[in-house]
Amino acid sequence: MASLAEAGLFDAGTIADRWIADYCGHAPAGDVLCAESGAPWSALFEELAGLSGDGLTIARERAHRHAEDIGTGYRIGDEGDERPWPLSPVPLLIDQQAWRGIAAGVAQRAELMERLLQDLYGPNQLIADGHLPAALLTGSPFFLRPLTHLTPPGGHHLHFVAFDLCRSPDGHWRVLADHLRAPAGAGYALENRLAMARTLGGLQGRLNIERHAPFFAAFRDGIAAACRRAEPRMALLTPGRFTASYAEQAHLARYLGFLLVEGADLAVLDDRVYVRTIAGLKRVDALWHRFDPRYLDPLALDSHSKIGVAGLIDATVAGNVVIANAPGAGLLEAPAFAAFLPRLSELLLGEPLRLPNIATWWCGQSAEAAHVAANLDQMVVAPAFGTPPLGLPEGKAVLGAHLNEAARAALRDDMTRRPQDYVGQEVVCLSTMPFVAEDRLAPRPFTLRVFAARDAAGNWTVLPGGFARIGEHADARAAVMGEGSWSADVCIHGPDPVAPVSLLPSGDSTQLRRNPGTLPSRVADNMFWLGRYLERGEALLSVLRVLLGHSISADTGAALSAETVDRLAQLVVGAGAAPAPRGLKRQDLTQLARTALESTEGWTSVRAINCQARAIGAVSRDRLSADMIRLLDAPFPERGVLLDRAGSLQRRYSALAGQAGEHMGRTDAWRFHDLGRRIERALATIGFLRALGGPQATADDLSTLLDLADSQISYRQRYLTGIARVPVLDLLALDPGNPRGLAFQAAALSTHLNALPVLSDDGLAEPQQEQARSIAATLVTARATAIDDAWLADLQARLWSLSEAIARRYFLHGAEPLRAAGLVLA
Repeated sequence: MASLAEAGLFDAGTIADRWIADYCGHAPAGDVLCAESGAPWSALFEELAGLSGDGLTIARERAHRHAEDIGTGYRIGDEGDERPWPLSPVPLLIDQQAWRGIAAGVAQRAELMERLLQDLYGPNQLIADGHLPAALLTGSPFFLRPLTHLTPPGGHHLHFVAFDLCRSPDGHWRVLADHLRAPAGAGYALENRLAMARTLGGLQGRLNIERHAPFFAAFRDGIAAACRRAEPRMALLTPGRFTASYAEQAHLARYLGFLLVEGADLAVLDDRVYVRTIAGLKRVDALWHRFDPRYLDPLALDSHSKIGVAGLIDATVAGNVVIANAPGAGLLEAPAFAAFLPRLSELLLGEPLRLPNIATWWCGQSAEAAHVAANLDQMVVAPAFGTPPLGLPEGKAVLGAHLNEAARAALRDDMTRRPQDYVGQEVVCLSTMPFVAEDRLAPRPFTLRVFAARDAAGNWTVLPGGFARIGEHADARAAVMGEGSWSADVCIHGPDPVAPVSLLPSGDSTQLRRNPGTLPSRVADNMFWLGRYLERGEALLSVLRVLLGHSISADTGAALSAETVDRLAQLVVGAGAAPAPRGLKRQDLTQLARTALESTEGWTSVRAINCQARAIGAVSRDRLSADMIRLLDAPFPERGVLLDRAGSLQRRYSALAGQAGEHMGRTDAWRFHDLGRRIERALATIGFLRALGGPQATADDLSTLLDLADSQISYRQRYLTGIARVPVLDLLALDPGNPRGLAFQAAALSTHLNALPVLSDDGLAEPQQEQARSIAATLVTARATAIDDAWLADLQARLWSLSEAIARRYFLHGAEPLRAAGLVLA
């Protein structure tokens, strides 16, 4: 009998055909795979079968791993940690011909929204002529009255929009929701494509899938064209790392070449917007913001905002900064407007909507309110303006048929009191698409988010694809699916090969530059303290490893003397890592080490220091490599004895130091990271010298001192006669060739500060440069025989003073005067 392999049962094409046949045998009517099954879907599943054989679990795990490698993540609510991005290995396929109709409808809808905003924030003719009720403006919390009659720079309110689409089982596409304030998700679409390209590398060529890069290039060019300067500086304005899509924002900023800034990074001076950098104030010409525009400017809009920029609207009125999208655009996101869009399209564009939205009735009109009340069981009821009314306290759309008696009565009562707060919408049934569930394909409902952006000519261009959101359950009603639990790439395929376009221009056409660009003060601050925290954690860990290895572990041979052990314990206590031990017995020292290593109860333990470094890494995704982010995000080791966990952490610190030393470009950001490391290492070494290097130091003290400074080998190679105090002091304090010694740190500090920008051109040293040179000179001219505790204490104080001088000079946050002497404006 022929084997299964010989019979072709493990052939990728055979497996793909079987998957499709089994899936379509139980999929509902209108499923996208079963309705359009053919060569493209067969090619997709052949690629999956070639990747994972007869099962789909491997494909799903690989897609997850690639998404994690890229750094894709998101946050829900008040959660502190990001969740991994849930990516399905099965993309949604749409043929090029069908996509052209969708793209034309998206571009038309975007233009309609622009025309509406121009009128509603301008002459208001639509309301004056009775085409729109005035309550749609006056009742909306997103109508920003201070911005009426303002023409945005470049003449456009909208630069980047998103729409949620649904496909009904009969194959027609409709619009579920409009996103105009701060549309999210384009970065996820990009990251999905990157992850899928790694997972199914052969699919691009087989199906001629259209690329995303031209869309993002057009968007970047469109923003630049609206600016006044020929080479504008553009930034992505984020509310910070605790926003749900911060990882996406960081990825987009890095991909587009935008600065990633927060409100505190920016300042307005003479109606121009500047970013606070290490070289002074640098002008910003365009801001792509990603938060509620009501918080953009506490002077002109919401005075309680702590994340905005005072004076930003004045700069916009003066035409000096482009804000995408213009504040106030969120007015049209209200579901109440959807009831009027079909008629407004005919009026303003002279043609019907190519992509109709779902049928909507605004209850602010008596006939429509009566219709919704009479057909409540056949409708979805939703807030008209996004804010939760009394009848829908959770602020979510609900199926009328699912309301219990109490909820139904409360809804009807409030709809009678304030009908303008509600809309009724038809119940939409969604098409399904294949999804990997428990190693088999299962049909799940989906929605599609698509994106459009203006190009340099002011025309709308549409991202070929977007991303699909897949419901976790089989219920195909849109209101039940909600936001969706999984995502999938959306691939637009066609018969013609697609050119391998990149967002980056060709090397021959690009003006060469070796200046890495602007470094905001906040980023410099983060890099500096990331270096300090990593070095601080490693220094504390080195004390714990010596304590564990020489005085607690039963397998290490001779133990240290009680006096040396006590000095080590005092180093731990002095660092605030643990309370003083009851004694020096093994159990007391074990408890001291455990607290200092992993406590979460207010002590400055290694775990607590790592959390600080991890938090900085979370806001520095646009500056750090994915490998470095993964090392920072790695869970704290829980397995093994204390010494094993300490060793695991030491290897992680070494890997982080290697990433910084060998993989970070020698930019100003790296200099601040290394400045932090050098200051912290110098302070730690001084602490070790003061504790263990005094005139009465024993052989155990000096040997331990060399262990803490990782200098045992250097000392043994140099001195063959045993350990003596003065040679140890010379090696750890004054030898410029010892990378763990004080002289080496001082020289590096001076070198870095001499290389960083200065605010004046008089050639004189700035205070931080003077202090670093003075410290270096002290170490160059000192003699080991003269080193005592007073000398070390003075050097320690000068290093702290240098740290404060660096912060005053470069980390410009808070209320520093904007007109400080020598401040650079560019």
